[in-house]
Amino acid sequence: MTLIGKLKRRSITIAGVTVNPGRRQKVYLDVAKLYTHTSLELVIEVIHGRRDGPVLLVSAAIHGDELNGVEICRQLLKHHSLDRIRGTLVVVPVVNIFGFIHRSRYLPDRRDLNRCFPGTPTGSVGGRAAYLFRTEIMNHCTHAIDLHTGAVHRSNLPQIRANLDNQVAELMALNFGAPVVIDSKVRDGSLRECADKEGIPIILYEAGEALRFDMHSIKAGVRGVMNVMRCLDMLPKTSHSKKKSSPVIARASYWIRADHDGTCLFIARLGQRVKKGDVLALISSPFSQNDSEVISKTNGIIIGRNNIPLVNEGDALFHIAKFDTIVKAEQSVESFISQIQDDPLLDQPTDAINEPYGDN
Repeated sequence: MTLIGKLKRRSITIAGVTVNPGRRQKVYLDVAKLYTHTSLELVIEVIHGRRDGPVLLVSAAIHGDELNGVEICRQLLKHHSLDRIRGTLVVVPVVNIFGFIHRSRYLPDRRDLNRCFPGTPTGSVGGRAAYLFRTEIMNHCTHAIDLHTGAVHRSNLPQIRANLDNQVAELMALNFGAPVVIDSKVRDGSLRECADKEGIPIILYEAGEALRFDMHSIKAGVRGVMNVMRCLDMLPKTSHSKKKSSPVIARASYWIRADHDGTCLFIARLGQRVKKGDVLALISSPFSQNDSEVISKTNGIIIGRNNIPLVNEGDALFHIAKFDTIVKAEQSVESFISQIQDDPLLDQPTDAINEPYGDN
């Protein structure tokens, strides 16, 4: 054996705490105080394997009301496969602790933490929190997965958003196993833009609705993170690894909006294939028997949908992704649903939903 082969793996320091190879440790990072001088801490779980490999960051609830990712992190961390990890897993289940406490997307000053990066040590609460997250956590990692849901009263089909110009990010996106991958450029001030500028390949998983647990989306998220870990050689391959669905890439998407106010009867469902001219919903006045049809403007798959039936003119109703081959996209969604409902790698939660996928 060469001298290099005999060298012991180095420890890793996250948020000022050193974790040795083969160790698993919770790390606490002070981010701010409440008005009562009660400290708020980020809880970080670090699993530092004995063998060299990538340092993967998995983060959730950067929007404090997006809860699916919190449960994905919890289920991921109790999975027995992590005992064989190569490299390091860094998990932050709740990034926006302020919003999480108040069931809000935002910080107390109504800023969006995901528009505050790279942050500053002397700025607003959001700027300081973003700066601490970047310098104390993210900059020690080599790859990242950020977990999201749709907004309040909006559901998203499980999907990956990534800058596919980055070849490593593309590899992670395609291996995650979501039915749809959206080639999405980064937004100013976002964690994804910051990671991209730091040279850290990052993908964003979107699934479900804010302030709700969707067990299918959670199950798909746990499986997806583990798929990425396998493609990065952080976990050993399994006989089931080859069975994940093949995603399709959407190069464009658009929202269909209400053309007037009223009550909306939604007809099309999440994940449905639609054609140009299809009727997606009916809008009417509560005091009239007349209906106005909401029509699809193109062929595509519904990847996001409003869930509240009271709408104003201009409200976003359906998010439709466009594909080169719409039949392949539909098959990808169907295959994904089938696999999530019968996945041998994951334990079925005792409170799992038995209704058709996409119902909330």
